[in-house]
Amino acid sequence: MSLVQLEAPIGAAGVQELRALVPAARQGEERASSELLVQVHRIAHRYARARLGTYPSAIEVSDDVAQEVCLGVLRALPRYEERGLPFEAFVYRIAARKVADAQRAFAHGPVTVDHAASDLFDEPVDSHEHDVVARDEASRAWVLMESLPPRQREVLVLRVAVGMSAQETADALGMTAVSVRVTQMRALRELRRRWAEGSPR
Repeated sequence: MSLVQLEAPIGAAGVQELRALVPAARQGEERASSELLVQVHRIAHRYARARLGTYPSAIEVSDDVAQEVCLGVLRALPRYEERGLPFEAFVYRIAARKVADAQRAFAHGPVTVDHAASDLFDEPVDSHEHDVVARDEASRAWVLMESLPPRQREVLVLRVAVGMSAQETADALGMTAVSVRVTQMRALRELRRRWAEGSPR
């Protein structure tokens, strides 16, 4: 599995299904809770992979973060009240905190070796040349993404990597759909400029 391969976004139908499960899950209905956590895990895993894609052992850490998000949602679910924000915004906020925790752990913890990536050099160069170039470009793209202002970076992650609509992103970030689109356009323009210059700044 490559570092940039992600699960498919849940889409509008998935968002509606997620929202429909919340009341029954809050009441403790086991089937609804189970289905809700499957959807939450999918959203959280996709978000974590998008944010942690360049870190060592990103796949494993993203799995751990997604599990932590599920636990956080499960603990907070009985107290959850929709206060003008949809449930996926609630999930996103928990996920953002868990990803930040993982990023802090990377900054302060020991460096781990990604054995899957190091296995790349055990095979002939011809068979993996395309993969190496793709990983190099993906790594460069992540560096450029991380150099964007936080609001632009979050909009791009939610819109492009997570697959949220402009309105869903707006709800999650407390913006309007129009401002999400404008922010996304500016962020993409800035990424194109930086990519062409070969500079993260």
